[in-house]
Amino acid sequence: MTVQFFSKLSENYIRLLDDDQYYDVTIEVGEDPNVKIFRAHTIILCYRSPYLQRTLASKKASKDNALVHINLPNISPELFQNILKYIYGGILSLNDHETSEILKLILAADELLLQELVDYLQKYLIENKYEWMEQHFELIHRTSF
Repeated sequence: MTVQFFSKLSENYIRLLDDDQYYDVTIEVGEDPNVKIFRAHTIILCYRSPYLQRTLASKKASKDNALVHINLPNISPELFQNILKYIYGGILSLNDHETSEILKLILAADELLLQELVDYLQKYLIENKYEWMEQHFELIHRTSF
């Protein structure tokens, strides 16, 4: 018999985000004046995001076991906080987000090559926000390209 304890595992991994002792990556997101630096862990980022895996591999090659810094100016701190919760714990809450923010979240997830998240968010918009998408078709079209 196999038992799965994913909720506790997810909770434990999310608590790693508050860790100030064992992190080995800092990620600066946003643009002035809305900039925030997050602490993270190479091993988790590499297994969850192909983009971050490539970025970290290129930066780690030049630094031996030193703290690595990544800059992601195209992603807002608020959206990146949600992405980190998804990366670490598989949790995504869309309750407090405007539909336009969900569209920006898709762009951020696409930049980080988080295909599972992109697919889910696209499906969510189509199934739950189709009226908004019809009303803002030009924005959707422009954003897509």
